[in-house]
Amino acid sequence: MQFCDECGSIMHTEGETWVCRSCEHKESRDSQAEAAMSIQDGQQNNGTPTVADATQDTSETMQESCPAEDCDSDRAQYQMMPKPGGSYEVRLFTCVECGHKWRES
Repeated sequence: MQFCDECGSIMHTEGETWVCRSCEHKESRDSQAEAAMSIQDGQQNNGTPTVADATQDTSETMQESCPAEDCDSDRAQYQMMPKPGGSYEVRLFTCVECGHKWRES
C-alpha cells in the first residue's frame, strides 16, 4: 500500500506509476519497495478477539458505609452508569447486607 506524499491518501497503480485518487499526484513505482510491502512476517491470525458482554452485571464491591439507619454494613456493590447527557458517570451503590440503594453525591 502506498500513501500520497502530498495529501496522505491511498494511491493506486497505473502501469509503472503510483497515482493518488484524491490529488492526482504521481510517483514512479519501485519494485524493491513494493516487494517489502508484501512481507507479512510477524502477523498472526489468532481468531476472533474476545469482546466483553456489556449486558452482563459489571458491579464490584468496595468499602462504603450503608446510609440506612438500621444497617451497620461497610460493604457495598457499585456500578458506574452514564449520566443522562453523557457528560460524566455516576456511581450507584447497593448494600451487600440490606440491599439499600443510593448514589454517590
